[in-house]
Amino acid sequence: MGQLVCGGASLQCSFGVAPSTLMVLPVNRVMTSLPIANIMDNKPLVNILPFGMCNSMANPTVAAATAAALGVLTPMPCVPVTAAPWVPGSPTVLVGNMPALNNQSKCMCNWGGAIQIVNPGQMTIQVP
Repeated sequence: MGQLVCGGASLQCSFGVAPSTLMVLPVNRVMTSLPIANIMDNKPLVNILPFGMCNSMANPTVAAATAAALGVLTPMPCVPVTAAPWVPGSPTVLVGNMPALNNQSKCMCNWGGAIQIVNPGQMTIQVP
């Protein structure tokens, strides 16, 4: 069983250089000490904050900076682009009429990065 994820959880992107924090808006949500997340908490710059610098060559700003540096990888500021929801989520627990987010869920950035949950923000509530 996984841990239920709430606002303030620590995130890491496979192409980011720094951890980030999951922000969950307290609108129509179940609360622990912080709002509980669901799979639709995937909005860039609202729910998923930047990961410092981006190293992905699929990111146009990184590709342009690398080309300008004659092929030397040049990281650029991260701006997450997440179009799809977190997967898989919890199949049996709903939060805001959507599957709850657990610490095994992942979210893909359009620039190729896999965003994972490093710390769920709470350690007492488990979900499948």
